[in-house]
Amino acid sequence: MDVMDRIKQAIESNTVILFMKGTPEFPQCGFSSRTSQALSECGSEFAFINVLAEPEVRENLHRYANWPTFPQLYIGGELIGGCDIVMEMYENGDLKKAIEQAQASK
Repeated sequence: MDVMDRIKQAIESNTVILFMKGTPEFPQCGFSSRTSQALSECGSEFAFINVLAEPEVRENLHRYANWPTFPQLYIGGELIGGCDIVMEMYENGDLKKAIEQAQASK
């Protein structure tokens, strides 16, 4: 399967998915750590892909959504953004709402 198809399939088959450096248990950068922690604190189960372990995904994900940095959070198939956007949404309560809405509509 082509890497772009794999990325698309991962996003479409998971309500909440985080493309990050490392894993939620062992994040490999501060931005990935804060983003995965915000998701966990929302009480959300989420899928993740460690882009350090998947170099093909790391090299091509920016082409999928025209977003240059990691982490990248997708909810309900839509790109939410990176750490700054996720943290702002977490702090104002919008992150939890977006997750709940996406989970309710699946």
